[in-house]
Amino acid sequence: MTDTKSHETGGSGSLEGRVFRPASTSETAEAIDLAFDYRGDVTLELRAGESLKGYIYNRLATGAHPVIEIFPTDSSVPRQIPYAEIASIAFTGADTASGNSWEAWALKKDSERRAEADRVEADARARGLL
Repeated sequence: MTDTKSHETGGSGSLEGRVFRPASTSETAEAIDLAFDYRGDVTLELRAGESLKGYIYNRLATGAHPVIEIFPTDSSVPRQIPYAEIASIAFTGADTASGNSWEAWALKKDSERRAEADRVEADARARGLL
């Protein structure tokens, strides 16, 4: 599978800016799995020449004709796109989950708790309680 990355976008392990051009049905399934787990919009280039930007919210990978379900950015009506019609998948939207690991969340919460404890202590001291 051809995988290109735009050098204009930064990324710490994020798929943002990458483009996958699958060369087989198994590579298409692999790219779709990545797109399904991605927390941002993707741009699909379809074999018929259509370009479709949106958020992949479901995939039906089993059966004779697997499809994805996508909320297009330019429509309020979701669409089903057969795997076989997808020529490429570009990760074009901002990855809203990038940098939001458990460790980052825990550090942020610890910092917020310490700041709150310091604020409460300063308030208690100002009232003469400590």
